[in-house]
Amino acid sequence: MAETLEYTEENIKTLEGVEHIRLRPGMYIGKLGDGSHPEDGIYVLIKEVIDNSIDEFRMGAGKVIDVTVKDGKVSVRDYGRGIPLGKLLDCVSILNTGAKYDSKAFKKSVGLNGVGTKAVNALSWKFSAQSFRNGETRRIEFKQGKLDSDSGVIKADGNVPQGTLIEFEPDSSKGLFENYAFRDEFIEPMMRNYSYLNTGLTINYNGQKFNSKNGLWDLLTENFAKEQIEPLYPIIHLKGEDIEIVLTHTEQIGEEYFSFVNGQHTIQGGTHQAAYREAIGRTIKEFFNKNQELSDIRNGVVGAIALNVEEPVFESQTKVKLGSRDMAPTEGSISVNKFVNDFVKQELDDYLHKHPEITEVMAKKIQDSEKERKAIDVVRNKAMTKRASLHNPKLRDCRVHYNTNHELRDETSLFITEGLSASGSITKSRNASTQAVFSLRGKPKNAYKAKKQDIYGNEELNLLLAALNIEGSLENLRYNKVVIATDADVDGMHIRMLLISFFLIYCPSLVREGHVYILQTPLFRVRNKKTTKYCYTEEERLAALKSISDPEITRFKGLGEISPDEFSVFIGKDIHLEPVVIDHDTPINDILRFYMGDNTPERQNFTMENLRVDIDEI
Repeated sequence: MAETLEYTEENIKTLEGVEHIRLRPGMYIGKLGDGSHPEDGIYVLIKEVIDNSIDEFRMGAGKVIDVTVKDGKVSVRDYGRGIPLGKLLDCVSILNTGAKYDSKAFKKSVGLNGVGTKAVNALSWKFSAQSFRNGETRRIEFKQGKLDSDSGVIKADGNVPQGTLIEFEPDSSKGLFENYAFRDEFIEPMMRNYSYLNTGLTINYNGQKFNSKNGLWDLLTENFAKEQIEPLYPIIHLKGEDIEIVLTHTEQIGEEYFSFVNGQHTIQGGTHQAAYREAIGRTIKEFFNKNQELSDIRNGVVGAIALNVEEPVFESQTKVKLGSRDMAPTEGSISVNKFVNDFVKQELDDYLHKHPEITEVMAKKIQDSEKERKAIDVVRNKAMTKRASLHNPKLRDCRVHYNTNHELRDETSLFITEGLSASGSITKSRNASTQAVFSLRGKPKNAYKAKKQDIYGNEELNLLLAALNIEGSLENLRYNKVVIATDADVDGMHIRMLLISFFLIYCPSLVREGHVYILQTPLFRVRNKKTTKYCYTEEERLAALKSISDPEITRFKGLGEISPDEFSVFIGKDIHLEPVVIDHDTPINDILRFYMGDNTPERQNFTMENLRVDIDEI
């Protein structure tokens, strides 16, 4: 029987100011990270600050925002109304304080809970806020969330424009943003999205100017140009009060949507995106008045929706998924679903009646999708029949799945392994509650060169799709993390590329939304009779040699060489995972063509220029 611990008044603790944000940062900004992934916390910090400046613009105050990111430090200056000087301290340091509780000051803003800027303050090594109003200013500085200095209200120098200046440096202390680095490739798309959603706004980021005249139309146009995609017909662009949509068809497989709420990029969608997807299918089907499958209608659709909602409710502090059911919190407000459906039904239907040249192309695309689906269905049905009889022999499943409400759903992983030896070791050492294993017998088929019928007819890839449950969308994804676990040799690298290519072609959102990872296993084991250290880099090996006397060194060249007991260490709480990062600005077609297409001289030259050979193998 477990020992009963004493429970007294001393066990009750009250955290002051923003102290609890530092203690539980994940509650406020999601995962921490080091900046190697676009969803890492340091980018959430930037967003929280810029969101406030965007809200000023949306309320008609300030048309320019200056953003500087240099040497790990961030500066955001807007030219809005400026935070009232007497409340500046409260607004950046006391939770649940802000003007956005007053719908008169900020009717349809992003930041509504009085947390964002406080979280930035709490999680920064240094943080300062300065407001300029009516010829006066006040500057307040903090260190690790604690007040360091306050200028008080003083006269501003010269004719300084009104507005707010926020400067911060994320805290790199242990347990927070260790070894972080900001990456332009993740920040620039953020700035670009802000400009698409706020026509008339100019964002100056590190000397680059971002603005947009045509909103979401520009978003799709620029993305198509980068990916070298030709839309099948001109982009349909429709705007109304509190809503803007764009859509077209392409030759891509499946559907792709960009969605935004009050200027916030909701990368995981939400109620507005689901409503938009439904409305597109229903409206087009009713227009043609034919017995068409919705999947055929939406196959190849690329679209975007931007919605303004009064006091939006997001499913987390990071605001990546809209949870609001209604357009406003007031009784009798129209639902998000009805608002979007009514707008699309009216405006898109009118547009289609006025543009027969577009509907002609659209009808042919739907017919082609139907023919292709029926051809694939024949192959798929055969595979499904076989799949059902086999009970997915490739899969060693876990008990908890991502498409449930289980408290451990976010911890679920599927390890895709090569060879029986590696899969056996992982299966024996895994956590059977949250970790599943899928075993490959060799190199999977190259999806880039294969016909769709051949892919769906491939038993192994078919079983993998069944294990993930991602045919059509990610709504029923069974594992939060899809981990590719291969040897760190040429064959292992090739298998990684084949699997990533397969996901990018048949379910790109699986990669775009950060579900795919590469398992990093140690290269060396350095030990003596008392101490064992696993080293993932040459630097770690050298450091281990200095700290361990009379060491024995083992080099791991394959997963099969690692015992189940050791594997339990590598896939436990200290697991090393490298995310596969593909954002919306990455030209997928170009990447696939280069790496998985014909062996061109360009690729040969790239290989030779980047070839590395380990010294001990020479």
